[in-house]
Amino acid sequence: MPEKIRFLLDEHIPAAVAAGLKRKGITSATVHELGRSGVSDAEHLQFAFEEGWVLVTFDSDFLVLARQDKPHAGFVWCAERKFSIGQLIRALASLYALVDRESMQNHIVFL
Repeated sequence: MPEKIRFLLDEHIPAAVAAGLKRKGITSATVHELGRSGVSDAEHLQFAFEEGWVLVTFDSDFLVLARQDKPHAGFVWCAERKFSIGQLIRALASLYALVDRESMQNHIVFL
């Protein structure tokens, strides 16, 4: 059985998103929860890759990093004010239902 994805939420994603995902049984954490606040974007991406987290971010700097051909476990990007918290939780839960960790490797999902 394919491994399910897990979400690591970047610093600007509200903690309520992680809480909502957890209520749905989806493994998620904020960078704050993992003690990684203030770490560079490149370090976040490397950590997420090494630990198998799909990074969720509003930060377009990650799109630049992805163009540098650095391997990553996948990430989800969306504009900061595009979704309400509930809408973002539902969008991530839908993605969770559709893809596994292997299929997210080195892929970017734009919401």
